[in-house]
Amino acid sequence: MLTELTHAHIIGTVIAYLIGVCLVPMVISFSKKEGLVDVPNERKIHTKPISRIGGVAIWASTMLTFLCLVFMSYYPSGNLMSGILLGGSLMFLLGLIDDIYGLGAKFKLFIQLSIATLVYLLGVQINVLPFIGNIGLFSYPITVLWIVGISNAVNFIDGVDGLAGSVITVNAVTLAIIAVSMTPSNPISALIGFILAGSMLAFLTYNFNPAKIFMGDSGALFSGFLLATISVIGVMKAAAIFILLPFLVLAVPIMDITFSSLRRIFKGQSPFVADAEHIHHKLLHAGFSQKKTVMILTSVAIIAGALASLFMGTATIKHYFICILAIVIIMLLLNFAKVLTKK
Repeated sequence: MLTELTHAHIIGTVIAYLIGVCLVPMVISFSKKEGLVDVPNERKIHTKPISRIGGVAIWASTMLTFLCLVFMSYYPSGNLMSGILLGGSLMFLLGLIDDIYGLGAKFKLFIQLSIATLVYLLGVQINVLPFIGNIGLFSYPITVLWIVGISNAVNFIDGVDGLAGSVITVNAVTLAIIAVSMTPSNPISALIGFILAGSMLAFLTYNFNPAKIFMGDSGALFSGFLLATISVIGVMKAAAIFILLPFLVLAVPIMDITFSSLRRIFKGQSPFVADAEHIHHKLLHAGFSQKKTVMILTSVAIIAGALASLFMGTATIKHYFICILAIVIIMLLLNFAKVLTKK
Protein backbone atom coordinates (compact mmCIF):
# COMPACT_ATOMS: atom_id res chain seq x y z
CA MET A 1 0.00 0.00 0.00
CA LEU A 2 2.80 2.43 0.89
CA THR A 3 4.57 1.85 -2.45
CA GLU A 4 1.35 2.36 -4.38
CA LEU A 5 0.66 5.64 -2.59
CA THR A 6 4.23 6.79 -3.28
CA HIS A 7 3.61 6.09 -6.94
CA ALA A 8 0.36 8.06 -6.70
CA HIS A 9 2.21 11.05 -5.28
CA ILE A 10 4.80 11.06 -8.07
CA ILE A 11 2.34 10.29 -10.85
CA GLY A 12 -0.14 12.85 -9.52
CA THR A 13 2.52 15.58 -9.52
CA VAL A 14 3.61 14.78 -13.07
CA ILE A 15 0.06 14.56 -14.43
CA ALA A 16 -0.92 17.83 -12.76
CA TYR A 17 2.08 19.56 -14.32
CA LEU A 18 1.46 18.16 -17.82
CA ILE A 19 -2.22 19.08 -17.75
CA GLY A 20 -1.50 22.51 -16.33
CA VAL A 21 1.26 23.39 -18.78
CA CYS A 22 -1.20 22.69 -21.61
CA LEU A 23 -4.11 24.57 -20.02
CA VAL A 24 -2.34 27.81 -19.09
CA PRO A 25 -1.71 28.99 -22.70
CA MET A 26 -5.38 28.30 -23.48
CA VAL A 27 -6.46 30.40 -20.49
CA ILE A 28 -4.10 33.21 -21.55
CA SER A 29 -5.54 33.23 -25.06
CA PHE A 30 -9.14 33.12 -23.83
CA SER A 31 -8.68 35.90 -21.27
CA LYS A 32 -7.10 38.22 -23.83
CA LYS A 33 -9.99 37.68 -26.24
CA GLU A 34 -12.56 38.31 -23.52
CA GLY A 35 -10.72 41.22 -21.93
CA LEU A 36 -10.19 39.39 -18.62
CA VAL A 37 -6.90 41.11 -17.91
CA ASP A 38 -5.38 42.94 -14.95
CA VAL A 39 -4.91 46.59 -15.92
CA PRO A 40 -1.95 48.46 -14.37
CA ASN A 41 -2.62 51.13 -11.74
CA GLU A 42 -0.76 52.97 -8.96
CA ARG A 43 -0.88 49.91 -6.67
CA LYS A 44 0.30 47.41 -9.33
CA ILE A 45 3.91 46.88 -10.41
CA HIS A 46 3.24 45.51 -13.90
CA THR A 47 3.09 47.91 -16.82
CA LYS A 48 0.80 46.17 -19.31
CA PRO A 49 -2.52 44.25 -19.18
CA ILE A 50 -2.00 40.61 -18.13
CA SER A 51 -4.44 37.71 -17.86
CA ARG A 52 -5.87 37.57 -14.35
CA ILE A 53 -7.66 34.19 -14.34
CA GLY A 54 -4.74 31.80 -13.98
CA GLY A 55 -6.70 30.14 -11.18
CA VAL A 56 -8.81 28.46 -13.86
CA ALA A 57 -5.80 26.45 -15.03
CA ILE A 58 -4.65 25.72 -11.45
CA TRP A 59 -8.07 24.48 -10.38
CA ALA A 60 -8.76 22.54 -13.58
CA SER A 61 -5.39 20.77 -13.63
CA THR A 62 -5.81 19.80 -9.96
CA MET A 63 -9.31 18.40 -10.43
CA LEU A 64 -8.51 16.65 -13.72
CA THR A 65 -5.51 15.00 -12.09
CA PHE A 66 -7.74 13.45 -9.43
CA LEU A 67 -10.01 12.21 -12.21
CA CYS A 68 -7.03 10.64 -14.00
CA LEU A 69 -5.91 8.93 -10.79
CA VAL A 70 -9.39 7.45 -10.37
CA PHE A 71 -9.15 5.85 -13.80
CA MET A 72 -5.63 4.63 -13.01
CA SER A 73 -6.76 3.12 -9.67
CA TYR A 74 -4.23 5.19 -7.71
CA TYR A 75 -6.88 7.20 -5.92
CA PRO A 76 -6.90 6.65 -2.12
CA SER A 77 -10.34 6.74 -0.51
CA GLY A 78 -11.01 8.92 2.48
CA ASN A 79 -13.91 10.58 4.28
CA LEU A 80 -12.50 14.11 4.08
CA MET A 81 -11.37 14.17 0.43
CA SER A 82 -14.76 15.09 -1.05
CA GLY A 83 -15.26 17.90 1.47
CA ILE A 84 -11.89 19.46 0.70
CA LEU A 85 -12.35 19.27 -3.07
CA LEU A 86 -15.90 20.66 -2.79
CA GLY A 87 -14.82 23.50 -0.50
CA GLY A 88 -11.81 24.24 -2.69
CA SER A 89 -14.00 24.40 -5.79
CA LEU A 90 -16.42 26.79 -4.08
CA MET A 91 -13.53 28.99 -2.95
CA PHE A 92 -12.19 28.94 -6.53
CA LEU A 93 -15.61 29.94 -7.87
CA LEU A 94 -15.83 32.83 -5.41
CA GLY A 95 -12.40 34.05 -6.49
CA LEU A 96 -13.26 33.70 -10.18
CA ILE A 97 -16.41 35.77 -9.82
CA ASP A 98 -14.37 38.39 -7.98
CA ASP A 99 -11.70 38.35 -10.72
CA ILE A 100 -14.31 38.92 -13.41
CA TYR A 101 -16.91 41.17 -11.80
CA GLY A 102 -15.36 42.43 -8.56
CA LEU A 103 -16.96 41.81 -5.18
CA GLY A 104 -17.09 43.74 -1.93
CA ALA A 105 -14.66 42.68 0.82
CA LYS A 106 -17.41 42.06 3.40
CA PHE A 107 -19.45 39.95 0.99
CA LYS A 108 -16.39 37.86 0.08
CA LEU A 109 -15.63 37.35 3.76
CA PHE A 110 -19.19 36.19 4.42
CA ILE A 111 -19.01 33.62 1.61
CA GLN A 112 -15.58 32.44 2.77
CA LEU A 113 -16.93 31.93 6.30
CA SER A 114 -19.85 29.98 4.84
CA ILE A 115 -17.53 27.73 2.82
CA ALA A 116 -15.30 27.14 5.84
CA THR A 117 -18.41 26.29 7.90
CA LEU A 118 -19.51 23.74 5.31
CA VAL A 119 -16.10 22.10 5.32
CA TYR A 120 -16.09 22.07 9.12
CA LEU A 121 -19.43 20.25 9.12
CA LEU A 122 -17.95 17.73 6.69
CA GLY A 123 -15.25 16.84 9.21
CA VAL A 124 -12.30 19.16 8.63
CA GLN A 125 -11.87 20.27 12.23
CA ILE A 126 -9.21 21.41 14.68
CA ASN A 127 -10.25 19.68 17.90
CA VAL A 128 -7.19 19.93 20.15
CA LEU A 129 -4.51 22.50 20.90
CA PRO A 130 -1.13 22.01 22.61
CA PHE A 131 -1.06 22.69 26.37
CA ILE A 132 -4.88 22.91 26.31
CA GLY A 133 -6.15 19.60 24.95
CA ASN A 134 -9.66 19.24 23.61
CA ILE A 135 -11.10 22.66 22.80
CA GLY A 136 -14.77 21.64 22.59
CA LEU A 137 -17.01 24.46 21.39
CA PHE A 138 -14.00 26.55 20.38
CA SER A 139 -13.23 24.03 17.63
CA TYR A 140 -15.58 25.72 15.17
CA PRO A 141 -14.34 29.34 15.39
CA ILE A 142 -10.68 28.29 15.49
CA THR A 143 -11.05 26.02 12.44
CA VAL A 144 -12.97 28.63 10.44
CA LEU A 145 -10.48 31.34 11.40
CA TRP A 146 -7.59 29.13 10.27
CA ILE A 147 -9.15 28.22 6.91
CA VAL A 148 -10.30 31.74 6.04
CA GLY A 149 -7.13 33.31 7.41
CA ILE A 150 -4.71 31.13 5.43
CA SER A 151 -6.82 31.42 2.26
CA ASN A 152 -6.58 35.21 2.42
CA ALA A 153 -2.96 35.17 3.58
CA VAL A 154 -1.94 33.39 0.38
CA ASN A 155 -3.95 35.92 -1.60
CA PHE A 156 -2.08 38.74 0.17
CA ILE A 157 1.37 37.56 -1.02
CA ASP A 158 0.26 37.37 -4.65
CA GLY A 159 1.81 40.69 -5.65
CA VAL A 160 5.08 39.85 -7.43
CA ASP A 161 5.63 37.66 -10.49
CA GLY A 162 6.25 34.11 -9.32
CA LEU A 163 6.09 34.83 -5.58
CA ALA A 164 2.80 33.26 -4.51
CA GLY A 165 3.30 30.28 -6.85
CA SER A 166 6.80 29.59 -5.52
CA VAL A 167 5.78 29.84 -1.86
CA ILE A 168 2.65 27.73 -2.42
CA THR A 169 4.71 25.02 -4.13
CA VAL A 170 7.21 24.84 -1.25
CA ASN A 171 4.43 24.92 1.37
CA ALA A 172 2.39 22.23 -0.39
CA VAL A 173 5.32 19.82 -0.69
CA THR A 174 6.38 20.46 2.92
CA LEU A 175 2.90 19.75 4.30
CA ALA A 176 2.66 16.65 2.10
CA ILE A 177 5.95 15.23 3.37
CA ILE A 178 5.04 15.93 6.99
CA ALA A 179 1.62 14.32 6.47
CA VAL A 180 3.16 11.00 5.37
CA SER A 181 5.67 11.21 8.21
CA MET A 182 3.02 11.45 10.90
CA THR A 183 1.87 8.45 12.91
CA PRO A 184 -0.55 7.47 11.58
CA SER A 185 0.29 8.93 8.18
CA ASN A 186 -2.24 10.78 6.05
CA PRO A 187 -1.74 9.84 2.38
CA ILE A 188 -4.81 11.83 1.30
CA SER A 189 -3.42 15.10 2.61
CA ALA A 190 -0.05 14.28 1.03
CA LEU A 191 -1.61 13.52 -2.35
CA ILE A 192 -3.49 16.82 -2.42
CA GLY A 193 -0.26 18.63 -1.55
CA PHE A 194 1.78 16.99 -4.30
CA ILE A 195 -0.93 17.52 -6.93
CA LEU A 196 -1.24 21.19 -5.95
CA ALA A 197 2.55 21.51 -6.28
CA GLY A 198 2.44 20.00 -9.78
CA SER A 199 -0.35 22.35 -10.86
CA MET A 200 1.49 25.32 -9.43
CA LEU A 201 4.76 24.45 -11.18
CA ALA A 202 2.84 24.41 -14.46
CA PHE A 203 1.42 27.83 -13.67
CA LEU A 204 4.88 29.13 -12.74
CA THR A 205 6.11 28.16 -16.20
CA TYR A 206 4.19 31.24 -17.41
CA ASN A 207 4.16 33.30 -14.21
CA PHE A 208 7.86 33.92 -13.56
CA ASN A 209 8.96 37.46 -14.27
CA PRO A 210 7.99 38.79 -16.74
CA ALA A 211 4.64 37.10 -16.14
CA LYS A 212 2.23 36.25 -18.92
CA ILE A 213 -0.57 35.38 -16.50
CA PHE A 214 -1.61 36.03 -12.88
CA MET A 215 -3.37 33.46 -10.68
CA GLY A 216 -5.92 36.04 -9.51
CA ASP A 217 -8.13 35.60 -6.47
CA SER A 218 -9.44 32.35 -7.95
CA GLY A 219 -6.02 30.70 -7.88
CA ALA A 220 -4.84 32.25 -4.62
CA LEU A 221 -7.99 31.46 -2.63
CA PHE A 222 -8.17 27.92 -4.03
CA SER A 223 -4.52 27.23 -3.24
CA GLY A 224 -4.69 28.86 0.19
CA PHE A 225 -7.79 26.85 1.04
CA LEU A 226 -6.07 23.58 0.09
CA LEU A 227 -3.00 24.47 2.16
CA ALA A 228 -5.20 25.31 5.15
CA THR A 229 -7.31 22.15 4.97
CA ILE A 230 -4.51 19.65 4.28
CA SER A 231 -2.63 21.11 7.24
CA VAL A 232 -5.70 20.42 9.40
CA ILE A 233 -6.30 16.83 8.31
CA GLY A 234 -2.66 15.93 7.73
CA VAL A 235 -0.91 17.54 10.70
CA MET A 236 -3.32 19.16 13.15
CA LYS A 237 -5.14 15.87 13.74
CA ALA A 238 -2.03 14.77 15.60
CA ALA A 239 -1.48 15.37 19.27
CA ALA A 240 0.68 17.76 21.25
CA ILE A 241 3.23 20.10 19.71
CA PHE A 242 2.86 18.77 16.14
CA ILE A 243 -0.21 20.97 15.78
CA LEU A 244 2.06 24.04 15.66
CA LEU A 245 4.07 22.83 12.65
CA PRO A 246 1.72 24.35 10.02
CA PHE A 247 2.34 27.78 11.59
CA LEU A 248 6.04 27.29 10.89
CA VAL A 249 5.54 25.83 7.40
CA LEU A 250 3.21 28.69 6.38
CA ALA A 251 5.40 31.36 7.99
CA VAL A 252 5.61 33.64 4.93
CA PRO A 253 1.88 34.14 4.28
CA ILE A 254 1.09 34.19 8.02
CA MET A 255 3.70 36.91 8.71
CA ASP A 256 2.46 39.01 5.81
CA ILE A 257 -1.25 38.90 6.68
CA THR A 258 -0.49 39.49 10.39
CA PHE A 259 1.70 42.55 9.83
CA SER A 260 -0.56 43.92 7.07
CA SER A 261 -3.72 43.61 9.17
CA LEU A 262 -2.13 45.11 12.30
CA ARG A 263 -0.63 47.98 10.28
CA ARG A 264 -4.00 48.87 8.76
CA ILE A 265 -5.83 48.60 12.08
CA PHE A 266 -3.30 50.89 13.82
CA LYS A 267 -3.81 53.39 11.00
CA GLY A 268 -7.55 53.28 11.59
CA GLN A 269 -8.16 51.49 8.29
CA SER A 270 -10.05 48.33 7.48
CA PRO A 271 -7.75 45.27 7.39
CA PHE A 272 -9.50 44.29 4.14
CA VAL A 273 -8.53 47.43 2.21
CA ALA A 274 -5.73 46.67 -0.27
CA ASP A 275 -2.52 48.70 -0.20
CA ALA A 276 1.07 48.56 -1.45
CA GLU A 277 2.83 47.98 1.86
CA HIS A 278 3.12 44.20 1.99
CA ILE A 279 6.46 42.53 2.73
CA HIS A 280 7.18 42.07 -0.97
CA HIS A 281 6.45 45.75 -1.62
CA LYS A 282 8.90 46.77 1.11
CA LEU A 283 11.60 44.57 -0.45
CA LEU A 284 10.94 46.16 -3.84
CA HIS A 285 11.11 49.65 -2.30
CA ALA A 286 14.41 48.65 -0.66
CA GLY A 287 15.87 48.17 -4.14
CA PHE A 288 15.48 44.44 -4.70
CA SER A 289 14.27 43.28 -8.10
CA GLN A 290 11.17 41.14 -8.49
CA LYS A 291 13.29 38.02 -9.00
CA LYS A 292 15.42 38.72 -5.91
CA THR A 293 12.29 39.43 -3.87
CA VAL A 294 10.87 36.06 -4.90
CA MET A 295 14.18 34.39 -4.11
CA ILE A 296 14.34 35.93 -0.62
CA LEU A 297 10.80 35.05 0.44
CA THR A 298 10.92 31.59 -1.15
CA SER A 299 14.17 30.95 0.74
CA VAL A 300 12.39 31.90 3.96
CA ALA A 301 9.63 29.40 3.11
CA ILE A 302 12.25 26.70 2.40
CA ILE A 303 14.10 27.34 5.68
CA ALA A 304 10.82 27.30 7.64
CA GLY A 305 9.87 24.03 5.94
CA ALA A 306 13.27 22.55 6.74
CA LEU A 307 12.88 23.39 10.44
CA ALA A 308 9.42 21.82 10.51
CA SER A 309 10.69 18.70 8.71
CA LEU A 310 13.69 18.45 11.02
CA PHE A 311 11.29 18.39 13.96
CA MET A 312 9.78 15.21 12.45
CA GLY A 313 13.13 13.40 12.30
CA THR A 314 16.11 12.69 10.04
CA ALA A 315 14.14 10.57 7.54
CA THR A 316 11.65 13.40 6.99
CA ILE A 317 14.30 16.08 6.52
CA LYS A 318 16.09 13.81 4.02
CA HIS A 319 12.98 13.42 1.86
CA TYR A 320 12.24 17.12 2.27
CA PHE A 321 15.59 18.20 0.87
CA ILE A 322 15.31 15.75 -2.04
CA CYS A 323 11.91 17.17 -3.01
CA ILE A 324 12.92 20.80 -2.48
CA LEU A 325 16.12 20.30 -4.48
CA ALA A 326 14.05 18.89 -7.35
CA ILE A 327 11.63 21.83 -7.16
CA VAL A 328 14.42 24.43 -7.07
CA ILE A 329 16.12 22.82 -10.08
CA ILE A 330 12.82 22.81 -11.99
CA MET A 331 12.21 26.47 -11.11
CA LEU A 332 15.72 27.45 -12.23
CA LEU A 333 15.27 25.56 -15.50
CA LEU A 334 11.92 27.26 -16.10
CA ASN A 335 13.50 30.66 -15.49
CA PHE A 336 16.46 29.80 -17.73
CA ALA A 337 14.16 28.60 -20.51
CA LYS A 338 12.16 31.83 -20.24
CA VAL A 339 15.31 33.91 -20.60
CA LEU A 340 16.36 31.95 -23.69
CA THR A 341 12.96 32.34 -25.36
CA LYS A 342 13.21 36.14 -24.91
CA LYS A 343 16.50 36.30 -26.82
